[in-house]
Amino acid sequence: MMLCSLVAIIIFEGSDAISSYSPFILLISALFAVTLSLASRTCSRKGLASGMKRSSTQILPAIPLLILIAIISTTWLLSGVVPTLIDYGIRLLNPTFFLVTTCAVCAIVSVLTGSSWTTIATIGVAFIGIGRIMGYSEGWIAGAIISGAYFGDKVSPLSDTTVIASSSCGVDLFDHIRYLMLTSIPAMVIALIVFMSVGLISEPAVIDASSSEIVAALRDTFNISLWTLIIPLIVGILIACRVKTLYTLAVGSVLGVAGIFVFQPGILSAIEGVGLHSVSDHIMSTLRILWSETTVSTGNEALDSFVSTGGITGMLPTIFLVLCAMLFGAAMIGTGMLAVIAGAFTRRLKRRHSIVGATVAGGLFLNSCTADQYLSIIIGSNMYRDVYKRYSFQPRLLSRTLEDSVSVTSVLIPWNSCGVTQSTVLGVATLTYLPFCIFNILSPMMTLLMAAIGFRIPTRKPQTLNA
Repeated sequence: MMLCSLVAIIIFEGSDAISSYSPFILLISALFAVTLSLASRTCSRKGLASGMKRSSTQILPAIPLLILIAIISTTWLLSGVVPTLIDYGIRLLNPTFFLVTTCAVCAIVSVLTGSSWTTIATIGVAFIGIGRIMGYSEGWIAGAIISGAYFGDKVSPLSDTTVIASSSCGVDLFDHIRYLMLTSIPAMVIALIVFMSVGLISEPAVIDASSSEIVAALRDTFNISLWTLIIPLIVGILIACRVKTLYTLAVGSVLGVAGIFVFQPGILSAIEGVGLHSVSDHIMSTLRILWSETTVSTGNEALDSFVSTGGITGMLPTIFLVLCAMLFGAAMIGTGMLAVIAGAFTRRLKRRHSIVGATVAGGLFLNSCTADQYLSIIIGSNMYRDVYKRYSFQPRLLSRTLEDSVSVTSVLIPWNSCGVTQSTVLGVATLTYLPFCIFNILSPMMTLLMAAIGFRIPTRKPQTLNA
Protein backbone atom coordinates (compact mmCIF):
# COMPACT_ATOMS: atom_id res chain seq x y z
CA MET A 1 0.00 0.00 0.00
CA MET A 2 2.82 2.38 0.85
CA LEU A 3 4.69 1.78 -2.41
CA CYS A 4 1.53 2.04 -4.50
CA SER A 5 0.66 5.33 -2.80
CA LEU A 6 4.12 6.73 -3.51
CA VAL A 7 3.93 5.67 -7.17
CA ALA A 8 0.51 7.30 -7.49
CA ILE A 9 1.84 10.56 -6.04
CA ILE A 10 4.78 10.54 -8.46
CA ILE A 11 2.41 9.99 -11.41
CA PHE A 12 -0.23 12.57 -10.48
CA GLU A 13 1.68 15.14 -8.39
CA GLY A 14 5.32 14.69 -9.39
CA SER A 15 8.36 13.51 -7.46
CA ASP A 16 8.80 16.82 -5.65
CA ALA A 17 5.52 16.17 -3.80
CA ILE A 18 6.92 13.04 -2.11
CA SER A 19 8.38 14.96 0.83
CA SER A 20 5.00 16.56 1.59
CA TYR A 21 2.96 13.36 1.45
CA SER A 22 5.46 10.89 2.96
CA PRO A 23 4.46 11.41 6.64
CA PHE A 24 0.79 10.85 5.93
CA ILE A 25 1.49 7.79 3.78
CA LEU A 26 3.49 6.33 6.67
CA LEU A 27 0.67 6.95 9.14
CA ILE A 28 -1.98 5.47 6.84
CA SER A 29 0.23 2.46 6.09
CA ALA A 30 0.82 1.92 9.82
CA LEU A 31 -2.93 2.01 10.45
CA PHE A 32 -3.50 -0.39 7.58
CA ALA A 33 -0.91 -2.80 9.00
CA VAL A 34 -2.63 -2.82 12.41
CA THR A 35 -6.05 -3.24 10.75
CA LEU A 36 -4.87 -6.27 8.76
CA SER A 37 -3.37 -7.74 11.90
CA LEU A 38 -6.62 -7.24 13.82
CA ALA A 39 -8.64 -8.77 10.98
CA SER A 40 -6.42 -11.87 10.98
CA ARG A 41 -6.51 -12.00 14.80
CA THR A 42 -2.73 -11.94 15.06
CA CYS A 43 -2.53 -8.53 16.71
CA SER A 44 -1.76 -8.30 20.42
CA ARG A 45 -1.33 -5.38 22.76
CA LYS A 46 1.93 -6.86 24.00
CA GLY A 47 3.30 -7.17 20.47
CA LEU A 48 2.41 -3.58 19.57
CA ALA A 49 3.92 -2.31 22.82
CA SER A 50 7.11 -4.23 22.09
CA GLY A 51 7.18 -2.81 18.56
CA MET A 52 6.68 0.73 19.84
CA LYS A 53 9.43 0.32 22.41
CA ARG A 54 11.89 -0.98 19.84
CA SER A 55 11.01 1.61 17.22
CA SER A 56 11.07 4.55 19.63
CA THR A 57 14.42 3.42 21.03
CA GLN A 58 15.85 3.61 17.52
CA ILE A 59 14.26 6.89 16.42
CA LEU A 60 13.66 9.20 19.38
CA PRO A 61 17.37 9.87 20.14
CA ALA A 62 17.60 11.56 16.73
CA ILE A 63 15.13 14.33 17.61
CA PRO A 64 17.27 16.39 20.05
CA LEU A 65 20.18 15.96 17.66
CA LEU A 66 18.12 17.31 14.76
CA ILE A 67 17.10 20.33 16.85
CA LEU A 68 20.72 21.08 17.75
CA ILE A 69 21.70 20.64 14.10
CA ALA A 70 19.13 23.28 13.11
CA ILE A 71 20.59 25.66 15.70
CA ILE A 72 24.17 25.06 14.56
CA SER A 73 23.26 25.48 10.90
CA THR A 74 21.74 28.87 11.71
CA THR A 75 24.40 30.17 14.08
CA TRP A 76 27.43 28.98 12.11
CA LEU A 77 26.10 30.82 9.09
CA LEU A 78 25.22 34.05 10.89
CA SER A 79 28.40 34.04 13.00
CA GLY A 80 30.48 34.08 9.81
CA VAL A 81 31.98 30.58 9.94
CA VAL A 82 30.46 29.40 6.67
CA PRO A 83 30.79 32.75 4.83
CA THR A 84 34.50 32.90 5.73
CA LEU A 85 35.16 29.49 4.25
CA ILE A 86 33.15 30.30 1.13
CA ASP A 87 35.07 33.55 0.72
CA TYR A 88 38.49 31.93 0.91
CA GLY A 89 37.35 28.97 -1.17
CA ILE A 90 36.05 31.07 -4.05
CA ARG A 91 39.13 33.29 -4.14
CA LEU A 92 41.25 30.19 -4.73
CA LEU A 93 39.46 29.52 -8.03
CA ASN A 94 41.76 28.81 -10.95
CA PRO A 95 40.43 27.81 -14.39
CA THR A 96 42.69 24.76 -14.63
CA PHE A 97 41.79 23.55 -11.15
CA PHE A 98 38.18 24.72 -11.28
CA LEU A 99 36.56 21.27 -11.07
CA VAL A 100 38.70 19.97 -8.22
CA THR A 101 38.34 23.28 -6.33
CA THR A 102 34.58 23.24 -6.87
CA CYS A 103 34.34 19.73 -5.47
CA ALA A 104 36.54 20.56 -2.46
CA VAL A 105 34.74 23.84 -1.61
CA CYS A 106 31.30 22.19 -1.90
CA ALA A 107 32.52 19.40 0.39
CA ILE A 108 33.72 21.85 3.05
CA VAL A 109 30.57 23.96 2.92
CA SER A 110 28.38 20.85 3.05
CA VAL A 111 30.27 19.50 6.08
CA LEU A 112 29.69 22.77 7.94
CA THR A 113 26.04 23.19 6.93
CA GLY A 114 25.16 19.49 7.00
CA SER A 115 23.04 19.98 3.90
CA SER A 116 23.87 18.99 0.33
CA TRP A 117 20.65 20.68 -0.82
CA THR A 118 21.65 24.06 0.65
CA THR A 119 25.17 23.78 -0.75
CA ILE A 120 23.97 22.92 -4.25
CA ALA A 121 21.19 25.52 -4.27
CA THR A 122 23.58 28.32 -3.30
CA ILE A 123 27.28 27.99 -3.97
CA GLY A 124 26.57 25.19 -6.46
CA VAL A 125 24.43 27.48 -8.60
CA ALA A 126 27.24 30.04 -8.60
CA PHE A 127 29.79 27.41 -9.67
CA ILE A 128 27.51 26.25 -12.51
CA GLY A 129 27.49 29.75 -13.97
CA ILE A 130 31.24 30.25 -13.57
CA GLY A 131 32.06 26.81 -15.00
CA ARG A 132 29.92 27.30 -18.08
CA ILE A 133 31.68 30.58 -18.87
CA MET A 134 35.02 28.82 -18.40
CA GLY A 135 34.01 26.34 -21.08
CA TYR A 136 33.44 23.20 -19.01
CA SER A 137 30.55 20.91 -19.91
CA GLU A 138 27.59 21.17 -17.56
CA GLY A 139 27.79 17.43 -16.82
CA TRP A 140 31.31 17.74 -15.39
CA ILE A 141 30.45 20.90 -13.42
CA ALA A 142 27.32 19.37 -11.88
CA GLY A 143 29.21 16.14 -11.18
CA ALA A 144 31.90 18.02 -9.23
CA ILE A 145 29.33 20.04 -7.29
CA ILE A 146 27.20 17.02 -6.38
CA SER A 147 30.20 14.82 -5.52
CA GLY A 148 31.54 17.41 -3.08
CA ALA A 149 28.16 18.32 -1.61
CA TYR A 150 27.13 14.72 -0.96
CA PHE A 151 30.51 13.79 0.51
CA GLY A 152 30.16 16.66 2.99
CA ASP A 153 26.54 15.80 3.73
CA LYS A 154 27.44 12.15 4.25
CA VAL A 155 30.23 12.71 6.80
CA SER A 156 28.86 15.82 8.53
CA PRO A 157 27.55 15.46 12.10
CA LEU A 158 25.05 18.19 11.16
CA SER A 159 23.42 16.10 8.41
CA ASP A 160 19.91 14.86 9.14
CA THR A 161 20.38 11.78 6.94
CA THR A 162 23.58 10.89 8.80
CA VAL A 163 21.84 11.30 12.15
CA ILE A 164 18.86 9.20 11.02
CA ALA A 165 21.11 6.45 9.60
CA SER A 166 23.14 6.18 12.80
CA SER A 167 20.21 6.42 15.23
CA SER A 168 17.96 4.01 13.33
CA CYS A 169 20.75 1.41 13.47
CA GLY A 170 21.58 2.13 17.11
CA VAL A 171 25.06 3.52 16.43
CA ASP A 172 26.72 6.54 18.02
CA LEU A 173 26.81 9.38 15.50
CA PHE A 174 30.56 10.00 15.58
CA ASP A 175 31.35 6.29 15.64
CA HIS A 176 29.20 6.00 12.52
CA ILE A 177 31.02 8.89 10.83
CA ARG A 178 34.49 7.53 11.68
CA TYR A 179 33.56 4.14 10.23
CA LEU A 180 32.02 5.84 7.22
CA MET A 181 35.34 7.53 6.47
CA LEU A 182 36.88 4.16 5.55
CA THR A 183 34.80 4.06 2.36
CA SER A 184 34.14 7.77 1.84
CA ILE A 185 37.72 9.05 1.87
CA PRO A 186 39.05 6.62 -0.81
CA ALA A 187 36.03 7.38 -3.00
CA MET A 188 36.52 11.12 -2.55
CA VAL A 189 40.27 10.96 -3.23
CA ILE A 190 39.63 9.14 -6.50
CA ALA A 191 36.94 11.70 -7.42
CA LEU A 192 39.32 14.61 -6.76
CA ILE A 193 42.03 12.97 -8.87
CA VAL A 194 39.57 12.52 -11.74
CA PHE A 195 38.37 16.14 -11.54
CA MET A 196 41.94 17.42 -11.40
CA SER A 197 42.92 15.30 -14.41
CA VAL A 198 40.01 16.65 -16.44
CA GLY A 199 41.06 20.22 -15.60
CA LEU A 200 44.67 19.57 -16.60
CA ILE A 201 43.75 18.18 -20.02
CA SER A 202 41.10 20.86 -20.71
CA GLU A 203 41.63 24.39 -21.96
CA PRO A 204 39.22 26.51 -19.94
CA ALA A 205 38.78 30.23 -20.41
CA VAL A 206 39.80 32.69 -17.69
CA ILE A 207 36.89 34.37 -15.90
CA ASP A 208 36.56 35.78 -12.42
CA ALA A 209 33.75 38.35 -12.62
CA SER A 210 31.08 36.10 -11.10
CA SER A 211 33.30 34.96 -8.25
CA SER A 212 34.31 38.58 -7.53
CA GLU A 213 30.65 39.55 -7.19
CA ILE A 214 30.04 36.73 -4.72
CA VAL A 215 33.10 37.64 -2.63
CA ALA A 216 32.08 41.30 -2.62
CA ALA A 217 28.55 40.45 -1.49
CA LEU A 218 29.89 38.25 1.30
CA ARG A 219 32.29 40.91 2.55
CA ASP A 220 29.60 43.61 2.45
CA THR A 221 27.28 41.45 4.59
CA PHE A 222 29.64 39.64 6.96
CA ASN A 223 32.90 40.35 8.75
CA ILE A 224 35.12 37.75 7.08
CA SER A 225 37.82 36.60 9.48
CA LEU A 226 39.83 33.45 10.04
CA TRP A 227 39.13 33.89 13.76
CA THR A 228 35.61 32.56 13.12
CA LEU A 229 37.15 29.15 12.38
CA ILE A 230 37.93 28.79 16.09
CA ILE A 231 34.34 27.59 16.48
CA PRO A 232 34.58 24.53 14.16
CA LEU A 233 38.12 23.92 15.46
CA ILE A 234 36.86 23.52 19.05
CA VAL A 235 34.03 21.25 17.88
CA GLY A 236 36.55 19.22 15.87
CA ILE A 237 38.69 18.78 18.99
CA LEU A 238 35.66 17.54 20.93
CA ILE A 239 34.89 15.07 18.15
CA ALA A 240 38.50 13.83 18.17
CA CYS A 241 38.29 13.40 21.95
CA ARG A 242 35.12 11.32 21.44
CA VAL A 243 32.92 13.53 23.57
CA LYS A 244 29.29 12.37 23.40
CA THR A 245 27.44 13.58 20.34
CA LEU A 246 24.74 15.44 22.23
CA TYR A 247 27.28 17.38 24.30
CA THR A 248 29.45 18.17 21.27
CA LEU A 249 26.52 19.56 19.30
CA ALA A 250 25.35 21.51 22.35
CA VAL A 251 28.79 23.13 22.68
CA GLY A 252 28.78 23.88 18.94
CA SER A 253 25.39 25.57 19.34
CA VAL A 254 26.54 27.73 22.26
CA LEU A 255 29.73 28.72 20.44
CA GLY A 256 27.70 29.58 17.33
CA VAL A 257 25.41 31.89 19.33
CA ALA A 258 28.41 33.53 21.00
CA GLY A 259 30.09 33.91 17.62
CA ILE A 260 27.19 36.01 16.34
CA PHE A 261 27.83 38.64 19.02
CA VAL A 262 31.63 38.44 18.86
CA PHE A 263 32.25 38.29 15.09
CA GLN A 264 29.05 39.74 13.59
CA PRO A 265 27.80 42.32 16.13
CA GLY A 266 25.69 44.16 13.56
CA ILE A 267 23.99 41.17 11.94
CA LEU A 268 21.05 41.03 14.40
CA SER A 269 20.17 44.68 13.79
CA ALA A 270 20.38 44.06 10.02
CA ILE A 271 18.00 41.11 10.34
CA GLU A 272 15.50 42.92 12.56
CA GLY A 273 15.70 46.13 10.55
CA VAL A 274 15.92 48.19 13.73
CA GLY A 275 18.60 48.95 16.29
CA LEU A 276 18.93 46.67 19.30
CA HIS A 277 19.91 48.51 22.48
CA SER A 278 19.02 46.50 25.57
CA VAL A 279 20.11 43.02 26.60
CA SER A 280 16.52 41.81 26.40
CA ASP A 281 16.29 43.02 22.79
CA HIS A 282 19.35 40.95 21.86
CA ILE A 283 18.02 37.88 23.69
CA MET A 284 14.62 38.06 22.01
CA SER A 285 16.21 38.60 18.60
CA THR A 286 18.51 35.62 19.11
CA LEU A 287 15.61 33.38 20.12
CA ARG A 288 13.67 34.46 17.03
CA ILE A 289 16.47 33.63 14.60
CA LEU A 290 17.02 30.26 16.30
CA TRP A 291 13.34 29.37 16.11
CA SER A 292 12.05 30.79 12.85
CA GLU A 293 13.09 31.53 9.30
CA THR A 294 15.62 34.33 8.96
CA THR A 295 16.44 36.35 5.84
CA VAL A 296 19.48 38.53 5.25
CA SER A 297 19.77 40.53 2.04
CA THR A 298 23.26 40.39 0.51
CA GLY A 299 22.55 42.21 -2.71
CA ASN A 300 23.51 39.06 -4.65
CA GLU A 301 20.66 36.84 -5.81
CA ALA A 302 22.79 33.68 -5.72
CA LEU A 303 23.62 34.23 -2.05
CA ASP A 304 20.30 35.51 -0.73
CA SER A 305 18.82 32.03 -0.36
CA PHE A 306 22.03 30.82 1.26
CA VAL A 307 21.90 33.33 4.10
CA SER A 308 18.20 32.64 4.62
CA THR A 309 18.04 30.09 7.42
CA GLY A 310 15.08 27.96 8.46
CA GLY A 311 15.87 27.72 12.18
CA ILE A 312 14.21 25.04 14.29
CA THR A 313 10.92 25.45 12.41
CA GLY A 314 12.75 24.50 9.22
CA MET A 315 13.65 21.17 10.84
CA LEU A 316 10.11 20.42 12.06
CA PRO A 317 8.99 18.69 8.81
CA THR A 318 11.94 16.29 9.13
CA ILE A 319 11.14 15.67 12.80
CA PHE A 320 7.49 15.01 11.89
CA LEU A 321 8.60 12.54 9.22
CA VAL A 322 10.87 10.79 11.73
CA LEU A 323 8.02 10.45 14.24
CA CYS A 324 5.69 9.08 11.55
CA ALA A 325 8.39 6.62 10.51
CA MET A 326 8.66 5.57 14.16
CA LEU A 327 4.94 4.75 14.26
CA PHE A 328 5.17 2.91 10.93
CA GLY A 329 8.14 0.90 12.23
CA ALA A 330 6.30 0.14 15.47
CA ALA A 331 3.30 -1.19 13.52
CA MET A 332 5.43 -3.30 11.18
CA ILE A 333 7.54 -4.70 14.02
CA GLY A 334 4.66 -5.14 16.47
CA THR A 335 2.48 -7.06 14.00
CA GLY A 336 5.38 -9.26 12.87
CA MET A 337 5.06 -8.14 9.25
CA LEU A 338 8.57 -6.71 9.03
CA ALA A 339 10.05 -10.02 10.21
CA VAL A 340 8.20 -11.87 7.44
CA ILE A 341 9.25 -9.40 4.73
CA ALA A 342 12.85 -9.28 5.95
CA GLY A 343 12.93 -13.07 6.13
CA ALA A 344 11.94 -13.34 2.48
CA PHE A 345 14.81 -11.02 1.51
CA THR A 346 17.45 -12.40 3.85
CA ARG A 347 16.68 -16.08 4.39
CA ARG A 348 19.56 -17.33 2.24
CA LEU A 349 22.11 -14.70 3.25
CA LYS A 350 24.97 -16.25 5.21
CA ARG A 351 28.26 -14.74 4.09
CA ARG A 352 29.68 -11.30 4.70
CA HIS A 353 29.83 -10.11 1.09
CA SER A 354 26.36 -11.45 0.27
CA ILE A 355 24.84 -9.71 3.31
CA VAL A 356 26.45 -6.38 2.47
CA GLY A 357 25.66 -6.86 -1.23
CA ALA A 358 22.01 -7.53 -0.44
CA THR A 359 21.91 -4.42 1.75
CA VAL A 360 23.32 -2.29 -1.08
CA ALA A 361 20.85 -3.77 -3.56
CA GLY A 362 18.01 -3.31 -1.08
CA GLY A 363 19.01 0.30 -0.51
CA LEU A 364 19.03 1.05 -4.24
CA PHE A 365 15.70 -0.75 -4.64
CA LEU A 366 14.08 1.20 -1.79
CA ASN A 367 15.53 4.45 -3.12
CA SER A 368 13.91 3.75 -6.47
CA CYS A 369 10.57 2.60 -5.06
CA THR A 370 10.01 5.12 -2.29
CA ALA A 371 11.70 8.03 -4.11
CA ASP A 372 12.81 9.30 -0.70
CA GLN A 373 16.15 8.75 1.05
CA TYR A 374 14.74 9.11 4.58
CA LEU A 375 12.18 6.35 4.07
CA SER A 376 14.78 4.13 2.42
CA ILE A 377 17.22 4.46 5.34
CA ILE A 378 14.61 3.83 8.02
CA ILE A 379 12.95 0.89 6.25
CA GLY A 380 16.32 -0.60 5.29
CA SER A 381 17.62 -0.45 8.86
CA ASN A 382 14.55 -2.30 10.11
CA MET A 383 14.77 -4.92 7.36
CA TYR A 384 18.41 -5.89 7.80
CA ARG A 385 19.11 -5.23 11.50
CA ASP A 386 18.30 -8.76 12.64
CA VAL A 387 20.44 -10.30 9.89
CA TYR A 388 23.50 -8.35 10.99
CA LYS A 389 22.76 -9.23 14.60
CA ARG A 390 22.33 -12.91 13.73
CA TYR A 391 25.81 -13.10 12.24
CA SER A 392 27.30 -10.84 14.94
CA PHE A 393 28.21 -7.98 12.61
CA GLN A 394 28.48 -4.61 14.29
CA PRO A 395 25.53 -2.25 13.72
CA ARG A 396 27.88 0.38 12.30
CA LEU A 397 28.47 -1.88 9.28
CA LEU A 398 24.75 -1.69 8.53
CA SER A 399 24.56 2.09 9.07
CA ARG A 400 27.59 2.63 6.80
CA THR A 401 26.25 0.36 4.08
CA LEU A 402 22.89 2.14 4.10
CA GLU A 403 24.59 5.54 3.80
CA ASP A 404 26.79 4.29 0.95
CA SER A 405 23.86 2.83 -0.95
CA VAL A 406 21.02 5.24 -0.11
CA SER A 407 22.14 8.76 0.82
CA VAL A 408 24.55 9.34 -2.05
CA THR A 409 22.64 7.49 -4.79
CA SER A 410 19.30 9.25 -4.25
CA VAL A 411 20.49 12.16 -6.40
CA LEU A 412 21.25 9.79 -9.29
CA ILE A 413 17.65 8.57 -9.62
CA PRO A 414 15.61 10.87 -11.91
CA TRP A 415 12.30 10.34 -10.08
CA ASN A 416 13.77 10.47 -6.56
CA SER A 417 13.05 13.70 -4.67
CA CYS A 418 16.80 14.43 -4.54
CA GLY A 419 17.32 13.79 -8.26
CA VAL A 420 14.36 15.95 -9.22
CA THR A 421 15.40 18.80 -6.93
CA GLN A 422 19.07 18.94 -7.88
CA SER A 423 18.45 18.65 -11.62
CA THR A 424 15.96 21.52 -11.36
CA VAL A 425 18.22 23.71 -9.21
CA LEU A 426 21.31 23.22 -11.36
CA GLY A 427 19.46 23.21 -14.66
CA VAL A 428 21.15 19.94 -15.66
CA ALA A 429 19.23 16.75 -16.37
CA THR A 430 19.84 13.86 -13.95
CA LEU A 431 21.01 11.49 -16.67
CA THR A 432 23.34 14.21 -17.97
CA TYR A 433 25.28 14.62 -14.72
CA LEU A 434 24.96 10.99 -13.55
CA PRO A 435 28.15 9.64 -15.26
CA PHE A 436 30.20 12.49 -13.79
CA CYS A 437 29.15 12.12 -10.13
CA ILE A 438 32.29 10.13 -9.40
CA PHE A 439 31.98 10.05 -5.62
CA ASN A 440 28.31 9.02 -5.70
CA ILE A 441 29.02 6.17 -8.10
CA LEU A 442 32.10 4.94 -6.23
CA SER A 443 30.55 4.93 -2.73
CA PRO A 444 28.43 1.74 -3.06
CA MET A 445 31.28 0.10 -5.01
CA MET A 446 33.70 0.95 -2.22
CA THR A 447 31.49 -0.57 0.46
CA LEU A 448 31.19 -3.76 -1.62
CA LEU A 449 34.97 -3.86 -2.02
CA MET A 450 35.52 -3.47 1.73
CA ALA A 451 33.07 -6.31 2.36
CA ALA A 452 34.78 -8.55 -0.19
CA ILE A 453 38.22 -8.14 1.38
CA GLY A 454 36.91 -7.93 4.94
CA PHE A 455 38.79 -4.72 5.74
CA ARG A 456 37.94 -3.45 9.24
CA ILE A 457 34.78 -5.54 9.48
CA PRO A 458 35.00 -7.21 12.89
CA THR A 459 32.17 -9.16 14.45
CA ARG A 460 30.76 -8.50 17.88
CA LYS A 461 32.26 -11.75 19.11
CA PRO A 462 34.68 -14.26 17.60
CA GLN A 463 33.00 -16.82 15.40
CA THR A 464 33.65 -18.77 12.24
CA LEU A 465 32.23 -17.14 9.15
CA ASN A 466 33.12 -17.92 5.56
CA ALA A 467 34.31 -14.82 3.76
